[in-house]
Amino acid sequence: MLGKVLVVLLVAGLAWAFPTLQPPPPKVCGSPGGPLVTGPRIKLRDGRHLAYEEHGVPKETAKYKETLEELGAYVVSFDRPGYGESDPDPERTIQTTALDMEELADQLGLGPKFYVMGFSMGGQSVWGCLKYIPNRLAGVALVAPVVNYWWPGFPANLSTEGYNLQLPQDQWALRVAHYAPWLVYWWNTQKWFPCNSVIAEKPKMSPPDLQVASRSAEHASKIRKLKEYAVKQGVYESLHRDMMVGFGKWDFDPMDLKSPFPNGEGSVHMWHGVEDWVVPVILQRYVAQRLPWIQYHEVPNVGHLLIHDRAVKEVIWKTFLAGEKEQIVHS
Repeated sequence: MLGKVLVVLLVAGLAWAFPTLQPPPPKVCGSPGGPLVTGPRIKLRDGRHLAYEEHGVPKETAKYKETLEELGAYVVSFDRPGYGESDPDPERTIQTTALDMEELADQLGLGPKFYVMGFSMGGQSVWGCLKYIPNRLAGVALVAPVVNYWWPGFPANLSTEGYNLQLPQDQWALRVAHYAPWLVYWWNTQKWFPCNSVIAEKPKMSPPDLQVASRSAEHASKIRKLKEYAVKQGVYESLHRDMMVGFGKWDFDPMDLKSPFPNGEGSVHMWHGVEDWVVPVILQRYVAQRLPWIQYHEVPNVGHLLIHDRAVKEVIWKTFLAGEKEQIVHS
């Protein structure tokens, strides 16, 4: 009798739990009942759409000069699949995103070679470019790139040390993403345990990051609108898919990569803040040691949001595109 009761309870539990494990279908932009498409998109070879945005204004109409205009740079950003107005890609991998970037460059006529830059989780896309389309790259920049603690090239003691610097709730969330990706949606939407701190909008921020984040009400309003835009199709194919791809099993180990510029025809840079509490700096130091062809720039007194620090951002662009060596001066 007890065995039958346990079986009934188990079946009832599974019947209750299974629907909660399944993410809702994404609200695809441009589909019936889905969000409107408000910006430019290209159609990829597999039929998906990729949204992008062109940055900068003609120099003659600018009210003031910024670094990009000063350098004569043309910049295109894009929404990773599932974010913003780019169609979701349930089969997304590090490789597919790199190939999406290549196709975007080709459809926009950017030429045989182009520069790529990735910040934070965008770093996974740049690592993918270094692996899968190195012949298309003119220059590469990694800015506070998130690392995968399960890259085989990391010494076990070092990856464990970096992993343990994360908040306990993030350690659990990353374990789920790596070992049980089918539980990612449930883990980050259930109410029993704390979910990933970034998804909960309560990341572990250092004092320099708190200062950047609280700089102005205008900045806070802009960030809020960007967050709303990013998940307009739902959190599963955007935030959650990023976790599964970024912290899952990769098809390659970045520690095994070779320089895409063996003859010095281009350069690869990495910038990281010493006060980054989101991605431990100790791991980036090891990456720079293993891959000496990366020009590593460690910036004191800044955290994970270094790209939003005006002085640091200017130096990053000028070093990356023009090869200038400038000292960072905070105003």
